[in-house]
This record gives sequence, C-alpha cells and structure tokens, in this order.
Amino acid sequence: MTTTDLVRRLAASLRIAHHIPGRVRLKLAAEPGPELAAAAGDAAALDRALRGVAGVRSVALNPLARSCTVEYDPTLIPPSAWTDLLAGRTSAGAEALLRSVTAAAP
Repeated sequence: MTTTDLVRRLAASLRIAHHIPGRVRLKLAAEPGPELAAAAGDAAALDRALRGVAGVRSVALNPLARSCTVEYDPTLIPPSAWTDLLAGRTSAGAEALLRSVTAAAP
C-alpha cells in the first residue's frame, strides 16, 4: 500500500475535533475492535510521515484519546487543506498536503 492510499484510507476514519489556523486536532472515529487496531497502526505511520512535512511544527499523537494534534505554519499549509483532505475533496491545498505527506513518509 502506498502512503497516498494510507492517508486516504485513514482520512475516512478521521474527523476534525478542533481547528484554528496553525493548529488542528484530529479525532479517530473508529470503534473499538479490529477497525480501531488497524486505524491505530495507520495513525502511527501517518504520525511519522507528518513529522517530515515542511510547515508542520509538531505532532502529538495520543492513542488513548484517539487523537492527534498537529501544529503547522498556515502560510505553508492552507487551513482548508485539512478539511478538504479529510472530506475527500480535491483542492490545491489538499493535494499539496497529500503530496507533502507522501514525500515525507519514511
């Protein structure tokens, strides 16, 4: 599976819990069970990839709370990129964010 596929699959399980330009908190919507276990593994891979994205200042993954907080530079990553990517919408910002995550993946 490519990183792009991983990000798109995981995006379907994520929702934005809180977002201000420069800081987004993502919440994993998976229920306990096999779906959550698979999503948790995907989240760990996404965490590693996000850390290498230009414009991402920090990533804090909290597996117990099923959340991830990303602090980013809104001049490099448009705030709408997060909502578009998670909603599956094609936009310049979402595609740029997806390319950045894919390029940064270990």
